[in-house]
Amino acid sequence: MYATDVEALDAFTKRVSELRKEIGKIIIGQEEIVNNILISIFCDGHSLLIGVPGLAKTLTVQTISRVLDLSFSRIQFTPDLMPSDILGTELLDENRKFNFNRGPIFSNIVLADEINRTPPKTQAALLEAMQERSVTVAGHRHILPSPFFVLATQNPIEQEGTYPLPEAQLDRFMFSLNLDYPSFEEEVEVVKTTTSGTAKELNKKMTDVEIKYFQQLIRRIPIADNVLEYAVKLANKTRPKRPYSSSRVNSYIAWGAGPRASQYLVLGAKCYAATKGKYSPDIDDVKAVAHPVLRHRVFKNYNAEAEGLTIDQLITELL
Repeated sequence: MYATDVEALDAFTKRVSELRKEIGKIIIGQEEIVNNILISIFCDGHSLLIGVPGLAKTLTVQTISRVLDLSFSRIQFTPDLMPSDILGTELLDENRKFNFNRGPIFSNIVLADEINRTPPKTQAALLEAMQERSVTVAGHRHILPSPFFVLATQNPIEQEGTYPLPEAQLDRFMFSLNLDYPSFEEEVEVVKTTTSGTAKELNKKMTDVEIKYFQQLIRRIPIADNVLEYAVKLANKTRPKRPYSSSRVNSYIAWGAGPRASQYLVLGAKCYAATKGKYSPDIDDVKAVAHPVLRHRVFKNYNAEAEGLTIDQLITELL
């Protein structure tokens, strides 16, 4: 597609800038959130979006899927949702043969809306899909479309009738992204554009073929040994009672991030650097993706709860 990787990286930086500009037609503010979602997509990872209702989590995912020209499906997670409602089921046809009726999981981008509202059995139906890019129904393995991303949303304030995501599933998400309220100026612009009755047209800026090409390009980006070792050491620092853990970690963290965190720190740093026009990541690029990579993989203990410490504060101390 491009003569050299340097030429491809220059093109990638330009294309990501165009994507952000196009998404900005609909999504006002939230630049960091949009950028991190795009990074997770180009790293072939999944993202968990956490925010109160009304912060355009669903609209953001829909807009990104339209700009990337990818198929999109939304699954509203409820307490009575069954695994077959997500994966699909085998139906008996008029010839007395079973045919597989595909569920909404068979899309390029799957929005798992309020993922913590469904019981663990249904949550677990996503595990194979997220890790293996395939699902097994009635003993038959079905390959999911490529590229494939799960972008899940979660409401942090309403806990009644919710089921916390198990650690194994949390670890499948590359990023955990916290959405905050818009600034006053951004909210004025949101209200102005959404109450005017004029709709903005979105242009498709990238195809699935290009996305897969850039995913491979990101992995080929070279990284210096000291930067890679910094990323691995950072993940190691979150683990209590280990050689690199500090007294603060030993006092306030119950357990830390696993090796998948090290992998995503490196991949995320590569992609973050590429979006900034750099040909190789440095330690600052690792730091830039550290919070979204680590915050859902590090779990504080009772001491931290008692003193009101947050995971983000503890990660900031490690940095």
